[in-house]
Amino acid sequence: MRKAVVLALAWLGLAVPAAAQAPPLKIGILTDASGPYADSGGPGSVVAAEMAAKDFGGEVLGRKIEVIIGDTLNKPDIASAIARRWYDVEGVSAILDLPVSPVAFAAQGVAKEKNRTIMITAGATTDITAKFCAINSSHWADDSYAIATAIATAETEGGAKSWFFLTVDTAFGGALQGQATRTIEAKGGKVLGAIKYSLGTSDYSSPLLQAQASGADRIGLAGASEAANEIKQGAEFGIGRDGKQALVGFLVYITDVHALGLQTAQNLKLTSGFYWDQSDPARAFAKRFFAARGGMPTRNHAAIYTAVKHYLEAVKAVGSDDAAAVGKAMRASPIDFFGHPAKMRADGRVLYDLTLYRVKTPGESKAAWDYYEKVRDIPAEQAFKPQNVESCGP
Repeated sequence: MRKAVVLALAWLGLAVPAAAQAPPLKIGILTDASGPYADSGGPGSVVAAEMAAKDFGGEVLGRKIEVIIGDTLNKPDIASAIARRWYDVEGVSAILDLPVSPVAFAAQGVAKEKNRTIMITAGATTDITAKFCAINSSHWADDSYAIATAIATAETEGGAKSWFFLTVDTAFGGALQGQATRTIEAKGGKVLGAIKYSLGTSDYSSPLLQAQASGADRIGLAGASEAANEIKQGAEFGIGRDGKQALVGFLVYITDVHALGLQTAQNLKLTSGFYWDQSDPARAFAKRFFAARGGMPTRNHAAIYTAVKHYLEAVKAVGSDDAAAVGKAMRASPIDFFGHPAKMRADGRVLYDLTLYRVKTPGESKAAWDYYEKVRDIPAEQAFKPQNVESCGP
């Protein structure tokens, strides 16, 4: 009967209705597309997500994978509005990136309300999992606890017993300094002093000179986008050139080092869960990313690539993009982080080893983007905060 109807429609010159095509599975990159985090995230985050989708095969469960981008302008209200529209109107299945912790919190709240997937790869506050965990949410960034603990542990154990902090006067800056101080003192070190500065400060000459005069082994830069200016001005005062004092960047990306140049950033200490030259898989990813963007990927870009692939594998395994089911599957499967093992804890915290690096001098660098020298690894169980089992138990 159906065949006869089709033939009749064809004879009359009418269109034959095709089977309904499955809608695309949309992945939203909610990022800073034009501000201070555009290099560490921004358009590069879209490239990383698209690379992951392509490597997965371009579709899942018969649905084409589509990546879209939204600019938060680093404002929580804009981030929540975009997230709500994406989930309610545009059918976005998962949101990633989210630099700046208030922005991450805003989008995370919408995702929890809508029971949709969110994977935070840039926002760094530990509270994303310590207080606001949910089965649909995961945290892939080097968080504030891990950043502070890892670098303070490695440097203090390595002989840097005295510290001085330059700290942005925000909750994030206070959390970095507080956790680093606890770690330093537990390892037998001492904090000689600290100076707080207001968000948006551009002149750091006075606090840098006070830190230099303290004679501290390490000057900790407990901030975010401010670090580049601090490093630049610190180099003008010769900080880090005598082989004794050194600046320590708690939240510095390789794009910051690239913009500053090795002459300025040399001997800076920092930690990261990803460096493009850390392994063969990382180098292969970086080569493709560089071809698309003209620069090496940041740890945020690497986390986005890994998170998207892990998410798509979970969607395929459970047979849908249901956030709760996918969240459980993501927690149950191991993660390949560019040749290094990783795993997602019950609270959504992704665990992996961190590495302490020293930025090379111009004479030590052998090629473009050859910026980091490995000092030592910090195992995940030492770096990341233990799970809050009362609020975020299994």
